[in-house]
Amino acid sequence: MKLQNATVFITGANRGIGLAFARAALARGARKVYAGSRDPSKVTLAGVEAVRMDVTSDADVAQAVKRCGDVTLLINNAGIATFGGALADGGLESARRQLETNFFGMLRLTRDFAPVLAANGGGAVINVLSVASWINRPMLGTYGASKSAAWGLTNSLRHELREQKTQVLAMHMGFVDTDLTSGIDMAKSTPDEVVARTLDALEAGEEEVLADAITQQVKQGLSSTPGVYLVPA
Repeated sequence: MKLQNATVFITGANRGIGLAFARAALARGARKVYAGSRDPSKVTLAGVEAVRMDVTSDADVAQAVKRCGDVTLLINNAGIATFGGALADGGLESARRQLETNFFGMLRLTRDFAPVLAANGGGAVINVLSVASWINRPMLGTYGASKSAAWGLTNSLRHELREQKTQVLAMHMGFVDTDLTSGIDMAKSTPDEVVARTLDALEAGEEEVLADAITQQVKQGLSSTPGVYLVPA
């Protein structure tokens, strides 16, 4: 799918990776960019149209679908992350919160926008995932589990939407320099770097993109013995 003349809807578009997607879509010639945010007043990028969007709200999603019937590219970017393992205090509640946004939010948006994409020729969906979809440690235990679920969902959606000619692209990446990772002392890519690689992959017709070097290394390590996901930190 090409960005030229596309109409793009981005969740979590007021900052970080979502904001980088909005800038890049405009730069590549998108006809219109809808910038979804729980607080539309925080969307300040010139040239985009702010839309109230809490991905956990059926009402917000339904209203957005009604308003944005010209969408040809949906970018499921909104996500939350909480530190801690599944067995830590509050782990169950943390897992539920993150799954509601990172998994059910993605499902809700894709389900409701799928008919819009079909009516507009098929279009595409980008799901923002993580290297934590494949390799996880207690520091991000419940977050990683939510991203593993989102990866599995993406693989199912790809096949479910193939008949209507909707391209589904899984975006995998390691740590990116955003507010979400401000407390993590690790090497990080910039939002612009991972977004550029992802949109290049989209325009090339690909279905998966490994948006940085660490993700490429981890993907190779999944089939090693022992698998990289089994090796203690």
